[in-house]
Amino acid sequence: MLLLYIIIFLGSCLLLAWASSWLVSLLAAIGRYLGWREFIVAFIVMAFASTLPNLFVGISSALRGIPQLSLSEIVGGNVVDLALTAALVVLLSKDALPASSRMVQSSTIFTAGVAVAPLLLMLDGQLGRGDGLTLLLIFVFYLAWLFSKDERFKKRYAANGEKGAPVERFANFGRNSFLIIFALAGMLLASQGVVMSSVYFSQTLNLPLAIIGILIVGLANCLPEIYFSVVSARKGQNWLVLGDLMGAIIMPATLVLGIVCLISPIKIVDFNLFAIARIFLVVAAIVFLLAIRTGQKITRQEALILLAVYLSFVLAEIIAIRAG
Repeated sequence: MLLLYIIIFLGSCLLLAWASSWLVSLLAAIGRYLGWREFIVAFIVMAFASTLPNLFVGISSALRGIPQLSLSEIVGGNVVDLALTAALVVLLSKDALPASSRMVQSSTIFTAGVAVAPLLLMLDGQLGRGDGLTLLLIFVFYLAWLFSKDERFKKRYAANGEKGAPVERFANFGRNSFLIIFALAGMLLASQGVVMSSVYFSQTLNLPLAIIGILIVGLANCLPEIYFSVVSARKGQNWLVLGDLMGAIIMPATLVLGIVCLISPIKIVDFNLFAIARIFLVVAAIVFLLAIRTGQKITRQEALILLAVYLSFVLAEIIAIRAG
C-alpha cells in the first residue's frame, strides 16, 4: 500500500508540473493574441507558473481542513528557493549570477522580507483571516510597485505576436481558452493526489504532517522552477532566473497563504515543528540578501554557502525527526 501511495504522490507531482506548464503556455498564447505587453506575459510565465502548484495544493488542503500542509510546504519551498535553487543556478552555470539592476536590488529586499513575513504573523499561534488579508495586501502592494514603472511596459508584441489570418488567430485563441479548463482540471486532480498521499505518509510513517510538507511536498513543488532556473542561467538569461526565484518566493508567501487563510485559518498546534524551518528560512533569506546586495551578484563561494545552508536544514530536520 505504501508503494501505491508513493506512485500516486510522484505521479501527482509530475501531473501538477506538466499541467501548470501547459496552463502557462496557454495563457502566454492568449496574452500575445490580446496584445499584452511582453513584460506581463513574462511575469505570468515566471511567477505564476511557479505558484500554481502551491496554489492548488493550498486550496485542496484548506478545503480538507488541513491548511497546515500548505503553510509547511510553502515555508519549506522558500528555503529550497532561497538556498538550494540559487546555489544550483550559480554552481551549474558558467559564471556568477549578476543582480545589478535597481529593480532587482529593490525586489531582493522585498523578497527576503516577504519570505519571513508569515513567520512573524504566526507568533500569536495562528494565521487567521486578518493575517490572510494582510498577506494579500502585501501582494497587491508589490504588484502596484512592480507595474508602476512605465519603462517596463513600452514594448509590445509585433502584430499581436501571432502569425496567420485573423480568422485562424481567433480560432487558436478560442481553442486555447477552452483548453484552459482541462489544464485546471488536471491541476485540481493532481493537487488532490498530493494532499491525499501526504496525509497517508503522515499517518503510516507516524510523522507530523508539517514535516511531510516542509521536506517532501515543498521540495517537489520547487522542482519545475529549479529546472527552469538552471536552464535559463546556462543560456545566459539571468533576468529570467531572478524573476522566477523572486516570484516563486513572493507569490506563495503572500497570495497563496492569504487565500488559504481566508478559506481555513491556520492554527499552529505545535510551533516546535516549524522551529527548524523558521530558523533556516531566516538564515537563508539573510545570506541571499547579503550575497546580492554586497557584490550585486551571487558568486560561486556564496553559492556554496547557500548550498551548505540547505543541506544543514535537511540534516537538522532529519535529526529532529529521529530524536522525536
